Amino acid sequence: MSKNKNYVVGFPRIGEQRELKKVLELFWSKKCAFCEVERVALELKQRHWAYQRDAGVDLMSINDFSLYDNMLDMIVTLGAIPKRFETLTDEELYFSMARGNKDATAMEMTKWFNTNYHYIVPELSLEDSYSLNATKIINEYKEAKEFGVNVKINIIGPLTFLGLAKRQDGGDVYELYSKILPVYEELIEKISLLDNDIVVQIDEPILVKDLDTKVLSLLKRTYDKLSTISSNIKIALVTYFEHSNEATKILVNTPIWALGLDFLYGVENKESLEIIAKSDKKLLAGVVDGRNIWKCDVEATSTLINSIADVVNKEQLLLSTSCSLLHIPFTLKYEEKMDSEIKNWLSYAVEKLDELALLTALTFEEDLSCEQEELLKENKQANESRNTSTLIHDKAVQTRVQEITKLSRDGIYEERIKIQKKQLGYKDLVTTTIGSFPQTPAVRAARRSFKNGELNKADYIKEMKNYIDGCVAFQEECGLEVLVHGEPERNDMVEYFGEQLKGYGFSENGWVQSYGSRCVKPPFIYGDISRPDPMSVAWSSYAQSQTDKIMKGMLTGPVTILNWSFVRDDMDRGDVSKQIALAICDEVDDLQNAGIKMIQVDEAAFKEGYPLRESKIPSYERWAVRDFKIAVSSARMETQIHTHMCYSEFNDIIRTIEAMDADVISIETARSGNELLKIFAKVSYKQEVGPGVYDIHSPRIPTVEEMVTQIESLLEVLPKEQLWINPDCGLKTRKWEEVKPSLINMVEAVKIVRATIA
Repeated sequence: MSKNKNYVVGFPRIGEQRELKKVLELFWSKKCAFCEVERVALELKQRHWAYQRDAGVDLMSINDFSLYDNMLDMIVTLGAIPKRFETLTDEELYFSMARGNKDATAMEMTKWFNTNYHYIVPELSLEDSYSLNATKIINEYKEAKEFGVNVKINIIGPLTFLGLAKRQDGGDVYELYSKILPVYEELIEKISLLDNDIVVQIDEPILVKDLDTKVLSLLKRTYDKLSTISSNIKIALVTYFEHSNEATKILVNTPIWALGLDFLYGVENKESLEIIAKSDKKLLAGVVDGRNIWKCDVEATSTLINSIADVVNKEQLLLSTSCSLLHIPFTLKYEEKMDSEIKNWLSYAVEKLDELALLTALTFEEDLSCEQEELLKENKQANESRNTSTLIHDKAVQTRVQEITKLSRDGIYEERIKIQKKQLGYKDLVTTTIGSFPQTPAVRAARRSFKNGELNKADYIKEMKNYIDGCVAFQEECGLEVLVHGEPERNDMVEYFGEQLKGYGFSENGWVQSYGSRCVKPPFIYGDISRPDPMSVAWSSYAQSQTDKIMKGMLTGPVTILNWSFVRDDMDRGDVSKQIALAICDEVDDLQNAGIKMIQVDEAAFKEGYPLRESKIPSYERWAVRDFKIAVSSARMETQIHTHMCYSEFNDIIRTIEAMDADVISIETARSGNELLKIFAKVSYKQEVGPGVYDIHSPRIPTVEEMVTQIESLLEVLPKEQLWINPDCGLKTRKWEEVKPSLINMVEAVKIVRATIA
């Protein structure tokens, strides 16, 4: 294959068996030295380059690998270090910014566009100065050259870096453009010294959003400058997740070498093909899906590629992944227990490399290898199988969806809350948690042994009940007022329910990085969804039997189950969500009939499912709100419905949250102060709110004094009658030695505040 006909935007980094996660957690627990982290990291980088090289990828990446997060790496590269970390050095600095330490809180973290990946939010200030630290990039480039692979250098672009950052004074981040751009210029100049001919991939996904003219006006200025710093630098500007037609019209008039566009999730990018064809730019055509796990339909994708090639000369064309493969699992190689028919429909990151190579050979009319001939044959058979399989279609589910008439619960909020407060009798500033408690090694081992058939059901249930007993006892002892059962039986808040729903598939090793060392193993929806049996009732009922206090039932909402799963691509997402909503509706009814008076239906991923373009948002909101309301439509007026949302900017969706009509919403605000909360007061939000009073993503234990201050600041925004006090998220990723003192301090802080306001 001749050079530069295909392109991979980025590659997963956690390792095919989560090697990076494991060594990081050993290092953080002081069980290995940092040199061991570096050894594993180099081994993974080399393995990942080899996978891509051996599959026939022409241009692969360096600097897509990270020990925590690419945005955090860019913060370090630009010298944008918050003042509270300035005295720290090396890995102590890096991981403290991500995770906090005993003296400083971690930097804010939020979702990367509408994915389930989290990035560290840059903290910027007009008073700060920025300086280049290119050590990581230089070292990785040298490592790749020594390994003998043809690489490009990935960096996050200046407009995206600024657009995703926050200014400490709340001002316009783009006012710092004149401070940040010179550091990028210096970086490009430094890179130019590494080799004779270097491709620099600059990721600017911010360009797929609706941008005002001020930001677009910076685009030509930026890339006129960066593209002309050195003649041996070729800049490939890459976007993904949506279309960027406005930006494309500007970029074709800059000296960039190539433009990367997503033709799967941004089909509107086809509207820009004619202006690209008239330019001298290479087109990195994103046609292999980097966000979903279904096997590429080579025949259909070839038709798409040909439609692109009808406009853009093939000499200008490189075939590409639609985005980084970071967002999908690593390889199917370890999936030994999966149903063979279903497995045959799937393709993970390593397998997508072969698809890319096959499409490249077909597009550029190269001779297929014997392996590619067989791959093409298997691809056609797999897609035909998926179109006709009886595993997919369930007539009973389809009929029920068509005939549904009850779309929301009875009563308006004002009526319901009066009944609930009278029957439930909880105090102002009532204390609770979000749901999960630490998943200890013993719990994980018991769950794993049961799954593997090494532990019988009776002994497994006994182990889980022992954990629940201890969890309930601790909550009562520390003074929490609304309890949870701790969720020891749950591996993941989506996978647990997916395992009990018909139409869901599961992997053994389908891990995807969420943030840092945190990985999730999303299930996948391949067919019509139904709930054969109750999913959580037995556990919640048992927990309630162990206490006189209120025990919350814990469910995951339909929109989050959808957004945190790989979803079938042969049906509209809203139609799939509606099927899930009906299954959750049945579970809500079973819980309340079993005596559970509060039920939390988490919609942690509600916001991340939002389209990036405003024109597409109303449609999403309509079916997402519809399906949450269907999911809780069986709840009686006296049954209090809670929900929880993660890392969301609520300013633009507060009315949508109101429309969901939950009685109580808990939100994550600990890393962002009270900015998120103020919007609730601004719009006179009626329902009750549980803002997180401490950050559970950091191992540090907040003091009583800190939380008193935090609660007092909450009371400046909302009245005590409206506030619940809780951590900002579930506690499953923390250790008991962190959780217990933190919750004890939280309860004590509430006592102090109650005494003060009394």
